[in-house]
Amino acid sequence: MADLVVLGFSDKEKAEAVLKLAKDMSKQELLDLEDAAIAWRTMDGKIHVHQTYSTTGTAAAGGALWGSLFGLLFLMPVFGAAVGAATGAVAGKLTDVGINDAFVKEIAATLEPGRSAVFALVRRSTPDRVRDALRPFNPSVIRTSLTKDREEELVEALQEK
Repeated sequence: MADLVVLGFSDKEKAEAVLKLAKDMSKQELLDLEDAAIAWRTMDGKIHVHQTYSTTGTAAAGGALWGSLFGLLFLMPVFGAAVGAATGAVAGKLTDVGINDAFVKEIAATLEPGRSAVFALVRRSTPDRVRDALRPFNPSVIRTSLTKDREEELVEALQEK
């Protein structure tokens, strides 16, 4: 089961840097994210959300494969692939996996202007290495699905200098 962690940052640039760091840590097998998102509030109060996991492309590729197979049965593989890709893309666009969009918007609405948040649905991680990498960004823990003890441990670890 994945754990949800929402970290707050003083600006959008720090949140973007942490998202890039998370991708780098994934390549090093230190962090396995199921989903991630970034939300920020501009100085004029507008809320922006960017989801990093897109189901549209994956579903389109799967749809094209299945469409090709069905197209071969009816001697129209190119038409089948096109229809399958389009159907898969639509299905992927309508599918909400990972972090709930309404939850992201709810938390984003609580951000002060100029501040940002990173939402991470973590399958597994190397906690000490991840915490050490995050510490220079001075994140605040906004919300987690961790137990109370583990959440307090995370807060303390991120506040250490």
